[in-house]
Amino acid sequence: MRKLIHLAWPVFIAQAAIMLNGLIDTLMAGRLSALDLAAIGVGSAIFGAVVVTSLGVLLALTPIVAHLYGSGQHAEIGEEVRQSAWIALAVALLVVGLLWHPDPLLAIARLDPVVEVKVRTYLHAMMATVPAALGLRLFSGLSSGIGRPRPVMLLNLFALSLKAPLNALFMYGGFGLPALGAAGCGVASALCAWSACLLAWLWCAHWEEYREFALFARWSWPQRKRLAEFLKLGLPIGATFLVDVTAFTFMALFIARLGPIASGAHQIAANLAVLCFMLPTSIGYAAGVLSGQALGAKRPDAARRIGLRGFALGLGCAAVVAAMLALGHAALARFYTTDANIQALAAQLILLVALYHLTDGLQTVAVNLLRGYKRATASMLIYAVALWGIGLPLGVTLGLGDRFGAPLGPAGFWLAATAALTLAGTAVTAYWLRISAAAIQNAPAPATTSA
Repeated sequence: MRKLIHLAWPVFIAQAAIMLNGLIDTLMAGRLSALDLAAIGVGSAIFGAVVVTSLGVLLALTPIVAHLYGSGQHAEIGEEVRQSAWIALAVALLVVGLLWHPDPLLAIARLDPVVEVKVRTYLHAMMATVPAALGLRLFSGLSSGIGRPRPVMLLNLFALSLKAPLNALFMYGGFGLPALGAAGCGVASALCAWSACLLAWLWCAHWEEYREFALFARWSWPQRKRLAEFLKLGLPIGATFLVDVTAFTFMALFIARLGPIASGAHQIAANLAVLCFMLPTSIGYAAGVLSGQALGAKRPDAARRIGLRGFALGLGCAAVVAAMLALGHAALARFYTTDANIQALAAQLILLVALYHLTDGLQTVAVNLLRGYKRATASMLIYAVALWGIGLPLGVTLGLGDRFGAPLGPAGFWLAATAALTLAGTAVTAYWLRISAAAIQNAPAPATTSA
């Protein structure tokens, strides 16, 4: 448990720093106008669906590095990082193209023309963020895989320190620069991401802790076998993120049909949900890294113990956070916005976020543990059935339809998402329990010596 906490807290701070960037955007847009808040809500949902999926593909680097590190194959780690850089380059080109042409997703939202213009300019500004975010993801995967997450934490805190001043400069204008509104958040995000990315690889090139991996010792062209092995794990992880994030994205797009007030309230609830999600996620991420290192060292019994500790710690923290959300729902809504109508609706949704967070804590620990075991395909299928097959259709029915009475609006989508995530979390937890037990049973018996 001590090892788990020691690795989890820097991961939590690093992830929370990333999410606080979104919080800063939401708070500053909420004080600018309801239109800018709605644009940030829809734009960040689209950006998240595309970019988080691409970052998910690169998450395969962490368990790969963890297994190599646990087995003592340190010389192989540098080559794996160089090969993953080629994948990051290909993914960056694809993502930039999707953000330049977001028309299919915008068609679902049926936005007011003024809001749609703001969303497009926000996404175009955010395109510059993509290469830097992917580069930072590679550094994070390497550092976490070897059990050294503190550099990532420090870099994310540095980027966070730049966010609010740059937002103010580009959103409101100053020093001869025009006021860009919602698009100013995108410009600020790009500058923060590039600053952190460049510092990360300078750190990697000069810091003693990374020299043993010889990351810059030679040039490596793409190697088909290594790329195939990477994508065998990375694509299902990315697809799982795609399912998860697009379920959130389509929630935002369908709720946008109800107008700026509903969209703004949902953005507040979604931002809180993602921010709170970082605590159990960091615990699950740490448990996945430590279990991957244990499996690399041929110790499946230790890997299962780590997983069980991860569930205990993750669910305990999730229960505390859920209680805090429920008790402070009205105050949190007032903190986010001064608009009384958005406040009232957001306060109702935050109560549902408290319930949602409990099951979110379960599933994130389980799915991160499965990645430590290099298992991602089954969880991808489970999430697709639960979130796309059940959660989203049920959300549309409850939120927009009248089949079961009056439409519930955004609350209907949150109730459906909670039910779907409970199903997914239970299934992936059961799967981890089965494969972790099987790994112990199939482990070779320890060698015996004669007297």
